[in-house]
Amino acid sequence: MSKSKHKVPQRHGETPLGLYLHVPFCSTSCDFCGFYQIQSDRKGILSYIDGVKRELELVDVGSRKIDTMFWGGGTPGLLPAADMLKVGSSITDALGMPTQEWTVEMAPSSVKRDKLEALKEAGVTRISMGIQSLNERLLEALGRQHSLKQIHKAYNLIREVGFRSVNVDLIFAIPTQTEEEWRADVRGALALQPDHLSTYCLTFEEDTALFIKLQQGKVSIDPDREARFYTAMWEEAENGGFQQYEISNYARPGHQCLHNVYTWRMAEWIGVGPSGSSQWAGSRHTNTPDLKDWLAGLERGERGLVDRTELSDGLLLEDSLIFGLRMNEGVDLAALERRFGRTLRQVAFFDQLVEEGKALREGDVLRLTPEGRMVADAVGEALLGRFG
Repeated sequence: MSKSKHKVPQRHGETPLGLYLHVPFCSTSCDFCGFYQIQSDRKGILSYIDGVKRELELVDVGSRKIDTMFWGGGTPGLLPAADMLKVGSSITDALGMPTQEWTVEMAPSSVKRDKLEALKEAGVTRISMGIQSLNERLLEALGRQHSLKQIHKAYNLIREVGFRSVNVDLIFAIPTQTEEEWRADVRGALALQPDHLSTYCLTFEEDTALFIKLQQGKVSIDPDREARFYTAMWEEAENGGFQQYEISNYARPGHQCLHNVYTWRMAEWIGVGPSGSSQWAGSRHTNTPDLKDWLAGLERGERGLVDRTELSDGLLLEDSLIFGLRMNEGVDLAALERRFGRTLRQVAFFDQLVEEGKALREGDVLRLTPEGRMVADAVGEALLGRFG
C-alpha cells in the first residue's frame, strides 16, 4: 500500500467534522462498563432531551456541516421512538443532516421495530449492536441482560428495517473463556453476516464490578492469553471474508466506520451530552459527567467543560501517529509533515521499528506488521513525548 486511502486532515476548519452524542441511560450496569451511565426515568429523559437542545444552541460551527454522527452511551436504544425523533431533529435542525454517516448504538434488549423505524426516518444509516458474546455462560459472566434469542431477534429486525450498514461488537479474554469459545463467538457473529465487526479485549475499568474482582484476586490478566485471542480473531475474520482495517475493527468493503476513522486521523468532533468529549476549535475537552451538573451549567448558558487541553501541533502529530499506526493502512509521513511542518521521514525510531520487524516502510507510508500490531500499545507509549 503506497498511499493512504483517507485524506489527512489539515488545520482547524479544514478537517471532517463529527458529532458524538452521549446518551447516559441504562437499565442496568454491566460488570465491565466504565462509561458514565444512570438509571432511566421519564423525568430524567425529558430533562436530557431539553438539555441537548440547549447545548446545541451554544455550539457554533459557522457554515460547516457535520460529516458523521455517532450516538453512544449508555444505551441510546432505551429512548422511546418519539424521543429519538426529537433528539435527532434538535441536532439536524441546528447542524444539518450528517453528510456521510450516522451511527446509533443499540443493545439487543432495547431493539424494537418502532425505534428502528424512527431512526430510519430520522436519517440514521448505521446501527451498532453490542452483542458481546454468543455464549450464554459468558454473557452472564459479563453481567449482560440479553439472551441469545434476543440477539438473533434484534439482528433480524435491524436487517428487516434496512439500514445501510450494521456492526456487531464482541468482547474477548473474558474470565474463564477458552480460545475455542472465542473462535465460536467470532464464527457465530460472522454467520449473522454483518457489514462490520468490532472486537475488544476485556479491560478492567476502575469502579466496575470486574475491577473489584480483579482487586480481590478473583480474576486475573494474562497477556499471553490475550495475544492468542488476538491471533485467533485475525485468523477467523480473514477466513470469514472480513478485512481488518484497525486493530479492533473489521469490515466488508465500503463499510468502515468513518466516524472512527476520522477520529483516529485526528479530525474534529463535538461531544454533546453529559461526559461527551470534544476535539474542537483548538482544544480537547469533556462535558461534566453528571446529568444534573450538566443541566445546571446549561441553565447558566455554559457547556460545563472539564479536563480542557489546548491542542498543539506536537500533541496532534503525536496522536496522529499513535492512532494512525493502529490502522492497517498506517500513516503517510509526508502528508503528516505537510500538515504539521515537522520532519518525520528521517526519524530513527521508525527505522528501528522496521529493523525489528514491527513495521514496514513503503515509500512515505509506515505501517505496522502483524507482529507490530500485537504490541501497538507499547509502540504508542514509545511515541509519547517525542513530538510534544
